[in-house]
Amino acid sequence: MQENPEERAIADKILEAIRREYGFVPVVNQVMSNRPDLFIPQCNLSKAVFEGKGDLDYKTRCLCAISAAAAIGGEYCINVHMQHAIDAGATKDEVLESISIGSMMAMNRAQSYALRRYAEVFGIDIDSGYLGNKKDRGRIAYH
Repeated sequence: MQENPEERAIADKILEAIRREYGFVPVVNQVMSNRPDLFIPQCNLSKAVFEGKGDLDYKTRCLCAISAAAAIGGEYCINVHMQHAIDAGATKDEVLESISIGSMMAMNRAQSYALRRYAEVFGIDIDSGYLGNKKDRGRIAYH
């Protein structure tokens, strides 16, 4: 695929801005920048998610990113978003709670899948009715 020189210039500006902000360029950005046609929209989406209009403030968005990174095992993302959260005023307890939430969700995901399969294999009846029960919405459901 032939590269568009205008897109290349935009991608290079984005890379430089990332380098200035982070002090380095993450591998994802390094690799994706080889395809400016994909890299530029990806960066625009990332900017909109973290810095765009919305009800969540920047610190909260960073804490959400920490939680998600913990859930998916994103060790590099954890590093970057933890520093951003701290820079945005997050306390060590807020960061720890975010990590705990993500870790719990990852464990719940694994258990939800595995225990449903376990019940199926060993003939254990389970009630999944709560999944569509409107009156239970808003309450914590322990999977």
